Amino acid sequence: MTSQLDSLDRRIVNGLQGGFPICERPYAEAAEALGIEEVELIARLGRLVETGALSRFAPLFNAERLGGAVCLCGMAVPAARFDAVAAQVNAHPEVAHNYARDHALNMWFVLASEHPARIEEIAAAIEAETGLTVYRLPKLDEYFIGLKVEV
Repeated sequence: MTSQLDSLDRRIVNGLQGGFPICERPYAEAAEALGIEEVELIARLGRLVETGALSRFAPLFNAERLGGAVCLCGMAVPAARFDAVAAQVNAHPEVAHNYARDHALNMWFVLASEHPARIEEIAAAIEAETGLTVYRLPKLDEYFIGLKVEV
């Protein structure tokens, strides 16, 4: 995918990994730092998401600091049911991510809720809907590694 990025796309992706301005016109400020116009930055970010070069461009909130909760979950889903189960899981607005993995637990997703008790309710609902066990893997400790990926 990175071969489809031109030099400006690469500058945008690399330049915005370290943070985004918090101000009245954050796109204008970010664009100025990149030496381009605000409208071009917005258009390029939209195209990067639309083409899949970026999976998303949005804020990442710390739900726990806001009084909510998150939980990594795993499921062992029969291959023949994978797409159907993924649709059932993804129908819940509290599902933040859902990925296929080459593992006994081949579906991994994150539940995020503004109310900690909802995590258990949602996981139980998914179990009832799918007939499959949802393994809850709550975070015990948090480590920040500051990963940046140059493209």
